Amino acid sequence: MYGDCQVISSMGGNVVSPETLFSSPIQNPNFNFLPFQPLPPMIPKEENGQLLRGKEEMDSGSGSEQAEEKSGNEQESTEQPPKKKRYHRHTVRQIQEMEAVFKEFPHPDDKQRMTLSQELGLKPRQVKFWFQNRRTQMKAQQDRSENVILRAENDSLKNEFYRLQAELSKLFCPNCGGPAVPGGISFEEIRIENARLREELERVCAIASGNIGRPIQTMGAAPAMMPPSLDLDMNIYPRHFTEPMASCAEMMPVPMLPEIVSFPENNNLVLMDEEKTVAMELAMSSMDELVKMCRVNEPLWIRNNENGKEVLNLEEHARMFHWSLNLKQRPNEFRTEASRDSAVVIMNSVTLVDAFLDANKWTELFPSIVARAKTVQVISPGVSGTNGSLQLMYAELQVLSPLVPTREAYFLRYCQQQNLDDENYWAIVDFPLDGFHNNLQSSFPLYRRKPSGCLIQDMPNGYSMVTWVEHAEIEEKPVHQIFSHFVYNGMAFGAHRWLAVLERQCERIASLMARNITDLGVIPSPEARKNLMRLAQRMIRTFCVNISTSGGQLWTALPDSSDDTVRITTRKVTEPGQPNGLILCAVSTTWLPYPHYQVFDLLRDERRRAQLEVLSNGNALHEVAHIANGAHPGNCISLLRINVASNSSQHVELMLQESCTDRSGSLVVYSTVDVDSIQLAMSGEDPSCIPLLPLGFFITPVELIRDASTDEGKSVPLSEVANGHISGSLLTVGLQVLASTVPSAKINLSSIAAINNHLCTTVHQIIAALGSSTPSCPDNGNGLGSCTDPAAAPEK
Repeated sequence: MYGDCQVISSMGGNVVSPETLFSSPIQNPNFNFLPFQPLPPMIPKEENGQLLRGKEEMDSGSGSEQAEEKSGNEQESTEQPPKKKRYHRHTVRQIQEMEAVFKEFPHPDDKQRMTLSQELGLKPRQVKFWFQNRRTQMKAQQDRSENVILRAENDSLKNEFYRLQAELSKLFCPNCGGPAVPGGISFEEIRIENARLREELERVCAIASGNIGRPIQTMGAAPAMMPPSLDLDMNIYPRHFTEPMASCAEMMPVPMLPEIVSFPENNNLVLMDEEKTVAMELAMSSMDELVKMCRVNEPLWIRNNENGKEVLNLEEHARMFHWSLNLKQRPNEFRTEASRDSAVVIMNSVTLVDAFLDANKWTELFPSIVARAKTVQVISPGVSGTNGSLQLMYAELQVLSPLVPTREAYFLRYCQQQNLDDENYWAIVDFPLDGFHNNLQSSFPLYRRKPSGCLIQDMPNGYSMVTWVEHAEIEEKPVHQIFSHFVYNGMAFGAHRWLAVLERQCERIASLMARNITDLGVIPSPEARKNLMRLAQRMIRTFCVNISTSGGQLWTALPDSSDDTVRITTRKVTEPGQPNGLILCAVSTTWLPYPHYQVFDLLRDERRRAQLEVLSNGNALHEVAHIANGAHPGNCISLLRINVASNSSQHVELMLQESCTDRSGSLVVYSTVDVDSIQLAMSGEDPSCIPLLPLGFFITPVELIRDASTDEGKSVPLSEVANGHISGSLLTVGLQVLASTVPSAKINLSSIAAINNHLCTTVHQIIAALGSSTPSCPDNGNGLGSCTDPAAAPEK
């Protein structure tokens, strides 16, 4: 059904070709990978003929070697005048052979030197001294190159320091005209005072929160300036909100996301040589723990007969694994999450391992889970960059809602090929860094990734069997009640979700690289089909990052939301890939008493979604192109034509939509695009410059088990209970608005009220459409699931 699997397109503006993302020298029936072409060796340029002299000296052998050439008579006789030392010049062939061996084995052992000397007709000592001289020469060359680079950096830093010092001397206070830092006050003292004032502000906010009964975010006041006129374009259909402009007194401070989200700074987070030895020992211990956790069943893992999921026996785990990795005890405020799952995916083990060891590929493979990731340090490259590779990595994991905080962690990732029961496996394990490295900034809440990872076994026809284990300690912090069951039961960051997303993404990659597609519709070529899929992938990733708390994005709760599930934020965008200006984003999560696939079928079907007035504005949608992304018919990309009166041969409005579903949940994301942008993407041009402002829905299945222990203190509607289970789904709606083309614009209350009304109307119409399509679906008759009903959310 699918062709070769090579690539996941890059999101966020930088497009990476499939040949770059998922390339492998291994061939199989379902995947076609480009061979790796090594770069030619770089030979540094030397000055004053030093390189030539070094080569001649290396060719000649050492002085001690020439002493060995003397006969006994020459050494004993004192009458004959001393002869000149004879220097032996190696032949071109001998040098070439030794150079070739040196590239692979800079430190040959005695056996290798003996073999090489016999092949080249040299003495073992000559070979030994040649390699010594060659290593010395290479080290000298590297030292000279590093000195040149460091000298240039030092000069640059000096110039920058002098420039900043000159600029600082020109600064003055705009109020009094005096020096900018009067009285010799240092910047360090200013930072200390700033920290003191921040602590005072947090204390006052905590007191105020206790008095009014809800938290107050410590945000700075907005600058006093008149905002430009705000014209809210919902980016679904041309529609404008005509609410009057509010005065400056009604300005509501909304957290602003910086233009470019950077990674957290941990400049001291580099492992020294002595720490690398400890890290490698911990890697071997963690690998052993992961393999056992993947292969051992009871009593380590106990299966829950009610839901079929496996639960980790913590006492048995502590008894089996008692080495130093577990010596760092955690207080009671830390909660343990552990889960295990297995599945067959349509991707071979070599490609999977390559994706896990590359931070960018790993991020693209899990766009809805990994918000951002990077490789901080390669501690050991391993063989061919995979087997035995040990890396220090950073990652931020997300749930697609601002109500669930992200999880950030630094960890070590180790990859090793295993032979278990005469079968080859690839094993990848992540284990914590804070056990022996103290230069670590804590995230909030604190997240410690204990030995977790996967065991990959190759199967016929390019498939792989993947067994996944997730094991972590998380600081016990309150989670919004609507997501409490989803988070505390391990469904948010557990192995079940990781594997479900991996299955679906592997199918998407197989579809991306398929070469036997005959029915393309209006898509002109297979290459245009790939480009359209890359554009949709960037749309999905942009939507996922923009509706979560990744990158330190702050969200504001609306005071008129009784169930406290509506959040808003603003972003100042100036980089390509999104409309430039001020973007207002609103997200709401609602509990629905319907299975997630039923909600997904309503929202992905453009004909049924057109019945929702708030989303379609009464206009019909017509599908002009369709790309299948997997075995499930809901996994697809659609190019839709919006049938509005303003459409003409010169002006056509289009919508790019991607829908995807798996065991862990479903996504429906779409964005309006113009014809020129679609033609640009299909023609093979870089689609990263096409502005996308996606909107969409995230549907999560949630099932509560009703028993005596969990029902204490709860008020659960009886209509939701069937066979002891409370089933339903969480619907997260994310809307984005280009509020102004001026990035420095400010949001007023009327604009926020407009998008909030639009958001709530959307949720109400979806609930009404679900109720009318399935009258037999359970309903408690009190508006369950509305965005203003506090009883709609399941409690912890």
